[in-house]
Amino acid sequence: MKRILVVEDEPAIAFGLQLDLKGEGYEVEIASDGEGALRRAQKEKFDLILLDLMLPGKDGFEVCRDLRRSGSKTQIIMLTAKVQEAEKVLGLELGADDYVTKPFSPRELRARVKAALRRTEDDAPQTFRFGNAEVDLARCELRVAGKPVDLTALEFKLLSAFVVHRGKVLSRAQLLDLVWGRDTFVTDRVVDNHVVSLRRKIELDPARPRYLLSIRGLGYRFDA
Repeated sequence: MKRILVVEDEPAIAFGLQLDLKGEGYEVEIASDGEGALRRAQKEKFDLILLDLMLPGKDGFEVCRDLRRSGSKTQIIMLTAKVQEAEKVLGLELGADDYVTKPFSPRELRARVKAALRRTEDDAPQTFRFGNAEVDLARCELRVAGKPVDLTALEFKLLSAFVVHRGKVLSRAQLLDLVWGRDTFVTDRVVDNHVVSLRRKIELDPARPRYLLSIRGLGYRFDA
């Protein structure tokens, strides 16, 4: 699930954006001032930031500038009621990826968000290595010690979900949504069985896993 940070000091607008984007399947958090937004964006992982320009404390220009100076590559879409070309140019020069002028239609904003997230996916590395294993997401292939390992389609989708969300605890419900799909009705035990099978193929000692860990009462976490 993609995470979006909405930085907006008008509660009604922030709530409306949160509601609309959650309806599209995104995880949405809200920050109401520039300082708080900057702290959260530097400490947490977000896939995209919707950044209003007129904010208390640090304005959107300053937040964008400080994020880029800190090395953040997160997609930033600026939101503003201002229409002056010079301000749009300044925002883009400071590192914003896109610019939407208020008032905007929810449909247009959703399209801009999807386009920005697609760019992130296009730029993401397609090969990931851990231990003596290598996952090639583009080729849908797992190699261990340089040799291809046979995986079922579900096993590869499960491994891909763990790789993409590495370091995060994923509940069984989240894994069911990511791998099997929301409209598929299977039990949590099915997830557990596939995790056991996957461990046999990526762990040196499946009984004492190093990478694919069980987090009691919560789900699983992929550490690599």
